[in-house]
Order: sequence, then C-alpha cells, then structure tokens
Amino acid sequence: MAMAKKRQWVKPQTPPNSDINVTPLVDVVLVLLIIFMVLTPLLEKDIEVRVPETEVDTTPPETNDQLVVQLTDTGAIKINAEHMSSQEDYVNRLKRMLAVKPREERVVFFMADDKANYGALIGVMDGAKTAGAVVLGMATEDLPEGAVVPGAEGAAPAPEAPAPTP
Repeated sequence: MAMAKKRQWVKPQTPPNSDINVTPLVDVVLVLLIIFMVLTPLLEKDIEVRVPETEVDTTPPETNDQLVVQLTDTGAIKINAEHMSSQEDYVNRLKRMLAVKPREERVVFFMADDKANYGALIGVMDGAKTAGAVVLGMATEDLPEGAVVPGAEGAAPAPEAPAPTP
C-alpha cells in the first residue's frame, strides 16, 4: 500500500478583508464629476418651445353682442363697460345675459389689466363658467382709447375680439 498523502493547509497570516475598497469608487466618481462639469456648459442651449401659430380672423363677427368682461388692477369687474358691485352681482348678471343665447354662442372674452391679481382673474373666469359660459377667451390687446365695448349704452362698433380657443 502506498502511503497516504496528508494534505497540509496553509493558514493565512491575516484574516480575509471583507471591507469594501472605496478608493476606486471615489476615483471613478471624481472622473465622472469632472466630465459632467466640462460638458454641462457646452450642452446649455435655448429651450425649444412650440408656440401656436397666430391666426388673424378677418371675417366680421356675425352679431355685435359679444360679452367682454374687464378686470381692472383694483379688482373691479365690468361686463361690456357696465360696472358690477360684487362677484355675486357679476355672476347673476352674466347668467341672465347668457341664458338668452344658444349654447354654442355662450362665449365670454376677458380683458385683464396687467397689474390685476391673478387669483381675482381666475375667480372671474370661474364665475363665468358658473354662469353658463361654454367658451372662455382672452383678449390680448387693449381697446383703443375712446372705443366702447359692444352692448354698452350708445355703443359704437368696437374692434372685434380675438377668436375663442376652447
């Protein structure tokens, strides 16, 4: 019989290191940081925004009884140059004016002063929806001096309001 070989185990002098070596990780992160710091200024460009094309409607309005609600910088509300005393009065008056129109013609245009409170404008628009308005439109150009809004007493023809966007 042959002599059985004994296996000898070599015991390491130090136990295995189970800690994560973070030095290579830090090196990689710093290299990536430098790359992004160099590339970021080169990537800044203008933001492309798709703006809808403007259409100029040259056809005259069918009727001259458009509802134009104006909101002044002090928060005063006018319907076709008629001052409203309160939000409730405004909603009730607009409800009566819209009730006589067919549903598809219940369009209300808004002209807000540049310094008007945004929350007040939203409240006025919400009041128009409550009163039964189907389409709300924003007028982006001020009325010329001396122009009278249609529907006011002694009204002269005013410039036509922009086409509504549903």
